[in-house]
Amino acid sequence: MHLNRAELHAVEVPDSFETTGSFEIELVNHGTSLHVHLHLDDALSAVADVDAANHFIDGESRRVVRVHVDGHEALPVRGKLKVASAYGAQTRYVDVELTEPEEERRSVEVDESLAEPPSESEPETGSSSPVASPELVVLAFGILAVLAAGGIALVVDSTLVIAGAVVVLVGVLVAIYLLLVG
Repeated sequence: MHLNRAELHAVEVPDSFETTGSFEIELVNHGTSLHVHLHLDDALSAVADVDAANHFIDGESRRVVRVHVDGHEALPVRGKLKVASAYGAQTRYVDVELTEPEEERRSVEVDESLAEPPSESEPETGSSSPVASPELVVLAFGILAVLAAGGIALVVDSTLVIAGAVVVLVGVLVAIYLLLVG
């Protein structure tokens, strides 16, 4: 809907509008700031409501107003949306028709084999990754940690670094033990 485009306080609206649910009203102001009042007649207000009735629209700006449709069981409904600018300086009406949305037919083909439990030989759904268990990942990282700590201990030749390498080795051995026991 265009405001202030042809003249001061002018309201330009479409003659009619049809929708199947909630919708938005875009108010485009082409001139100076003004107030706009939106009103749904009795038929429309029985199934829908406007976010707010009165709106101040800054000059050369846009505002979107949401109209929520809740009473889908009462559709279809015909009514009028009243748009008034500058406290009634100009008033226009839009014929609004709210219709029922078309039902979407969603069907799923179900094979009879889904009713049967999977046989023992069928693999269960899972990862097709070559790494089948997290235990193998932990073991691989443990071996890498021991090798890295041992290599650093050989190169640096410090008592503190050797003690750290021993701690890493003990930690990896404890992790392997817990994986095997648990």
